[in-house]
Amino acid sequence: MAARVSDPPAATGNWAPAAALLRLVFWLLGMVLLAVVALPLLRLALAPSIANLVAAARDVEVRDALWLSLEGAALAALVAMVLGVPLAYLLARGRFRGRGFIAAVVDLPLSVPHTVSGIALLMVFGRRGIIGAPAEAYLGLRFWATLAGIVVAMVFVAAPYMVSAARIAFAAVDPRLEMVARSLGLGPWRVFFRVTLPLAWHGIATGFTLTFARAISEFAAVAMLVYYPMTAPVKIYELFLRFGLDEAAAAAVLLLAVTLALFLVFRHFAYGEAAAGGGR
Repeated sequence: MAARVSDPPAATGNWAPAAALLRLVFWLLGMVLLAVVALPLLRLALAPSIANLVAAARDVEVRDALWLSLEGAALAALVAMVLGVPLAYLLARGRFRGRGFIAAVVDLPLSVPHTVSGIALLMVFGRRGIIGAPAEAYLGLRFWATLAGIVVAMVFVAAPYMVSAARIAFAAVDPRLEMVARSLGLGPWRVFFRVTLPLAWHGIATGFTLTFARAISEFAAVAMLVYYPMTAPVKIYELFLRFGLDEAAAAAVLLLAVTLALFLVFRHFAYGEAAAGGGR
């Protein structure tokens, strides 16, 4: 008969009080961070009066700016997913020279100041940019004062979130599952779409949500490349300059409310019941 391994003394004696202390310390630290994040948002939500909120909701320009932000962010997230997921798979599974450099280049927009991003985008997609000028001359495609420019600017600043989340998700997929699928006669395309992609879906959905969030919040890059038509962040800044804090706060609260509602929808589709219940 195999000998039974007894629990260590710490597990039976001091474990419960130590675990309770650990949770208490972590809760205290987490509450400090939560307060730093939540208090400004709560103060903003309580700032505008009902009259100001109603006026902002009735303002055609504010509604158009909100809709443009939603449209641009959704398109940017889709573009980032279509282009970023394959790159993320290569970075997660590929073994090639320059992989680290490519990953660093993809992540670089996360550390670039927003105004620098706007200047860089102008040099490429602006009226005299290396892509913007020939695109207008030969294709009639403009990236300034158009939705196309908004999407390009949003993709530039937000795509790293998609690639990073998808790369981590693909790296977490057990390669042995793919090998089993191959041994059953599935080709590489079917293995990817029937095995790898479904297993990595939660990470990709998280990347889509983060990309959408980063895109809808972008101000400087969009303002410098496009400005008109105004997205919600640009319109809120204009309201602040023209009318002051109250009008800008009302529009900002509307943007936060719409964004929060969309986050709940995205989390539901990405995680199902676990999103609402906090998981198991």
